Amino acid sequence: MGVDKKILEQYVDACEMIRETEQDIKRLKRKRQTIATGSVKGSMNDFPYAETHFKIEGTSFTYTDDTQLRMEEKLLEERKAQSEEIKLQVEQWMNGIPVRMQRIIRYKFFEGMSWERVADRIGRKATGDSIRMEFNNFMRVA
Repeated sequence: MGVDKKILEQYVDACEMIRETEQDIKRLKRKRQTIATGSVKGSMNDFPYAETHFKIEGTSFTYTDDTQLRMEEKLLEERKAQSEEIKLQVEQWMNGIPVRMQRIIRYKFFEGMSWERVADRIGRKATGDSIRMEFNNFMRVA
């Protein structure tokens, strides 16, 4: 399976989207679990009329609000699944390429380093231009 440069560039965003979407889903679940409490006064219908305080609890949103929250949660789950698919596709591909190229891709795309910085990390007298050309040649045949 080949991967193009656009998918590599999307990898970091996909990972970030997964993290952000998980936070959004947790926020929705907390919102649904929010309980409103209050108290009311009342008395018995029959004599002796004794005033009593009652505690009431419930959610602060309507059935329509709940339906909306469930739809939003479903959309977030779909968004997360799409991002996870991109992430998995890149990670599977990365496992099958040479380790040197894995390092180059990780430094350049996942960590956002310049070509010169990647060359420093790779070592062995590599230059930014030589690493960039090595990557471009690899991607042409990958």
